[in-house]
Amino acid sequence: MSDDSSDRIARHLRSLALAAEPGSRLPSTRALAARFGAGPVTVQRALAVLVSEGIVETRSGLGTFVRGRSAPATRADVAWQTAALGPERGGPSPVGSSMRQIPHDTIAMHSGYPDADLLPIREIRSAFARVSRGAGGGASGPGRYRHDAFQRPPTAGLPDLRRWFVDDLGADGWRDTDAVIASGGQAALAATFRALAAPGDPIVMESPTYWGAIAAARQAGLVIVPVPRTDGAPSDADLDDAFASSGARLCYAQPTYANPTGDVWTATQRAQVLDVVRAHRAFIVEDDWAHDFAMETPPRPLVSADTDGHVVYIRSLTKSLSLTVRVAAVLARGPARSRIENALTVSDLYVSPVLQAVALDVVSRPGWRTHIQRLRRALQLRRDTLVDELATRAPQIDVARPPRGGLNVWAELPGHGSDGAPTDPELVAARTLGRGLSISPGGEWFPTEPTGPFIRLNFAAAPPERYAEAVEILVGAL
Repeated sequence: MSDDSSDRIARHLRSLALAAEPGSRLPSTRALAARFGAGPVTVQRALAVLVSEGIVETRSGLGTFVRGRSAPATRADVAWQTAALGPERGGPSPVGSSMRQIPHDTIAMHSGYPDADLLPIREIRSAFARVSRGAGGGASGPGRYRHDAFQRPPTAGLPDLRRWFVDDLGADGWRDTDAVIASGGQAALAATFRALAAPGDPIVMESPTYWGAIAAARQAGLVIVPVPRTDGAPSDADLDDAFASSGARLCYAQPTYANPTGDVWTATQRAQVLDVVRAHRAFIVEDDWAHDFAMETPPRPLVSADTDGHVVYIRSLTKSLSLTVRVAAVLARGPARSRIENALTVSDLYVSPVLQAVALDVVSRPGWRTHIQRLRRALQLRRDTLVDELATRAPQIDVARPPRGGLNVWAELPGHGSDGAPTDPELVAARTLGRGLSISPGGEWFPTEPTGPFIRLNFAAAPPERYAEAVEILVGAL
């Protein structure tokens, strides 16, 4: 469908919106496609134009509506802030595209979270009801949360929840007092970086790696020392050189189902990395973000082999439970654990006891294991479907290692377009967004210059029946 059709649809919607009252519902995508003989991608392109103009707004699951029109107001003169604030510590645009808001009906393969259909929503609702009753006068059950926890919440977190994280880890020598509860994995990362390093200190990171860790390190004023992955993990030689040349005492890594690549360190690689960290008397922050998204029996976390307090382990339940339950745990030993608790207390005071109790209620019941098994099968199906669609419809896009866990496919685009120009993932992502598909360009996952034209596709965030459409849009954008 031509751009002319998209323009005609946009003009039609603009005239309807300007004649209607604020809050009025506009025709559906299906109705517009039928009226103009256009495809859904063409309609989405027209809607995106009107959303960018501030004329309409899309509401997920409800449709498109006319935005309210307010009287012009005198804009404040805030130009003085440019000089007052000085350089941005986090660098330009540190927030990744996975946090982007997108128009209704756009295929959301940029997201950092799974689709609601993959979450235990019913169990979460039941847990909120049980916890609400318990908060009013005591309760018993799997979580054994008590009334006094809602009056005087411990800054380190509910003891029973901390004990669950330690027990579920299944490693010897850990106690519930080694765990600290945080309001999600990002808060845990930010507090850990602030606690274990000072502004100006170096931090070693795999490249590519999670954009949120890159942003947290930069906001803490740390200098990132990138180390490339060699066969899925940093080599012990490269890691040793990074520590020795920079003087770093802190490293961040994702040994299991790394975000964005899906890489998994082998047992040999884990042992070699831990040996290097010990030799340099350093800390390694293990981000076990995909613990609940394994499609196979996952390897033991790196922290399981740590006996001397070198590994700081972070695990979040937010992605596997619900966006409304931002709960994570940090496991650490010795003074490092105390510093991390202090950093979390200064920034957050404590995590909501209600959310902690809800998380504990869900994961403590037998249905949790059933949910994890069901989730594993659903993720396998979605991964296989997307990889097959890419192989069939877009053989020029390379998926070198289909992930064995996590939520994402890491793909390399062809180096040059049909016109001979180098492929720009940012431009490709902008084109796909205008055509109804939101993806994550690879550059934001590198703490230094990208090594190729990569993109990340979240197969867990969009329904499989739209994968073929998504791949067609992607190919068209190339």
